[in-house]
Amino acid sequence: MNVDTIPDFLADQRDSAPEELQPLVLEFETLWERKLWHQLTNQLIEFFNHPGSAPQRLQFYKVFVLKFADKINQLKLVDLALKAATQCRDNRERLSFMEAVVKKVDNEDSQDALVFATIAVARVKLDLADLDGARKDLDRAERVLEGFDSVETIVHAAFYGANADYYKTKADFGSYYRTALLYLACIDIKSLSPAERRNRAYDLSIAALVSTSIYNFGELLLHPILDALSERESDKWLRELLFAFNRGDLAAYDVLSDHIDSNPLLAAHGRGLREKIYLAALTEAVFRRPPHDRAMTFATIAAETKVRPDEIEHLIMKALSLGLLRGTIDQVDEVAHINWVQPKVLDMTQIGNMRQRLTEWDSSVNQLGNWIENVGQDVWAA
Repeated sequence: MNVDTIPDFLADQRDSAPEELQPLVLEFETLWERKLWHQLTNQLIEFFNHPGSAPQRLQFYKVFVLKFADKINQLKLVDLALKAATQCRDNRERLSFMEAVVKKVDNEDSQDALVFATIAVARVKLDLADLDGARKDLDRAERVLEGFDSVETIVHAAFYGANADYYKTKADFGSYYRTALLYLACIDIKSLSPAERRNRAYDLSIAALVSTSIYNFGELLLHPILDALSERESDKWLRELLFAFNRGDLAAYDVLSDHIDSNPLLAAHGRGLREKIYLAALTEAVFRRPPHDRAMTFATIAAETKVRPDEIEHLIMKALSLGLLRGTIDQVDEVAHINWVQPKVLDMTQIGNMRQRLTEWDSSVNQLGNWIENVGQDVWAA
């Protein structure tokens, strides 16, 4: 379309737009003629963000926006393109459209926009089940991101969000857990719909439980996203299960076992979950003890973790290899000497136990002070 026909195009689009958007479209022509590109871009973003503009976005982008695309902020150009792409007929058309956007912003001065558009292409490839293609695009985006001193939060959010979806598709639960939390750190969770918050909290919880590399859920337990599991009665059990694991509560685990069996993914990882709760019970048993009383016999550990005596040594070795505990094992006397336990988030009961230990420690210090004072009177007098 010729530049001279832009006023006619805008007039047609104004007539087609919902009544509440017509003043915006009318203003586009004024800003266009005055070459106020920054103001025009912001007005277009407002227009594209309105649900009523959906049928017109793609046409607006192709006919109008591309006429001055080189004159505006390239990151905002990609943002407009992403909103326009929602109106493509299918993923194939969307892929072709976004690949053209990538070429458009592939300039030395717009590398952040290039990353943003490349991530969008990777997302479409995920929708098309082209996992290898998506991984290549995400790796390319990551290489460019590593060269930045700083970048807009929206770009990092897009990167971590796309990576999380990739790892979820690949059933790489540990990587999904970590990248999904990074994604949430880049956004205001209030911007997510209630359904999105619930789904994200649910997926994160399941990933934390079944992952073979996640044994400390502290970051998730402290995150407000987890409150989404308290809003529906049918989800509360999952939140309770996470806290049961955190405190190594075998009784609560058994109470919730019916829910575990009814969830296909948790049921498929039943053996791993049982081992993980045993490890949690072991670390909790160590944590409850004062530092000077952490030489535990295998029999004591068996009683506190409900693990069979012949499996205790393997359990302790597993905890040591995972870095949950530090210490040594006396295989002859069947005693574990523990000198460190991994820190974790405490619930109110655990905080109460720690308070009791501090009280006991304070009492011991006072007793020692009194004893030293009594037996050393002559020394102090001298």
